[in-house]
Amino acid sequence: MVGWLDRLQQRHRGVGFAIAVLYKYVDDQGGYLAALITYYAFVSLFPLLLLMTTALGVLLAGNAELQQQVVEAAMGQFPVIGSQLQRPDELGGGPVAVVIGIAGALYGGLGVGQALQNAMDTVWAVPRNNRRDPIRSRLRSLLLIFILGSAAITATALSAAGRATETLGWVGKAGLAITAIAINAAICVVVFRVMTARHLTYRQVLPGALIAAVIWQLLQWFGAGYVAHTVTTASATNSVFALVLGLLAFLFLISVSLVVCAEVNVVRVDRLHPRALLTPFTDDVDLTAADRKTYAQKAKAERVKGFQRVSVRFDGPRTKPPDATVDVAEADDAR
Repeated sequence: MVGWLDRLQQRHRGVGFAIAVLYKYVDDQGGYLAALITYYAFVSLFPLLLLMTTALGVLLAGNAELQQQVVEAAMGQFPVIGSQLQRPDELGGGPVAVVIGIAGALYGGLGVGQALQNAMDTVWAVPRNNRRDPIRSRLRSLLLIFILGSAAITATALSAAGRATETLGWVGKAGLAITAIAINAAICVVVFRVMTARHLTYRQVLPGALIAAVIWQLLQWFGAGYVAHTVTTASATNSVFALVLGLLAFLFLISVSLVVCAEVNVVRVDRLHPRALLTPFTDDVDLTAADRKTYAQKAKAERVKGFQRVSVRFDGPRTKPPDATVDVAEADDAR
């Protein structure tokens, strides 16, 4: 039965591709990569909110209604936070708040950038000696902060426009949703391309970016429903736990979706499918060409010096020795 299922999934292109993405995610320990991104995103979020509301208090002094609209529009990107953080007067502050907000936002933002670069280099199996050094990687993280900041401004403006066009009905809402997905897809394309040291084209990362944008939109809708039906009905004590845990879960789901969508691009570009059905569970398995290539790339990724050579040989009893040796230190790996 297992052998029949294995042959079936290898013959069926769609099923084999989906299984290969799942196995690649497991091979790369994608859950740990997503957890690291989640941690720094959570750390940076509240200082950013503090900095934003303080800046609004200065720029929009005397216009509390407009401050409230801007904050609510920004919070629309993180619906799990709920209405607890949508009151500018509760998060405002003076110069100390500005200093804390900038320091916290930089620490968390740089951490998100470093975690994303580590995740993208891991899924693309970039050798360690080809990855960016600590200085260049942090400069690239600053670029990420600029990208995400621009995205936040755009999303806020789009959300405000949505509130202004609520009378358009479902046609207007559908148009705004499509526009939001397009903007998020453009952001994901840039992130997937610039956050790895491997040279990639926009076409190579576009499919995963489109999937990530759709998932992001669905998570926003799900988060809004979650807040409406769970957080708002909880007691005062439980609502605090629901707020924190809900926000962590929301950020983790976003991080997982980013890693999985990056794996979609990797499996498609490097043709890492189909995989043997039992390869994660036992050594008693006939490895496919995609299995051998995946494991060889993982060994290659551990190369720490350009003059270090790493070779992989599969000499198990159920593999084919003539095709089993893979030299993973080719000159073209310096990309």
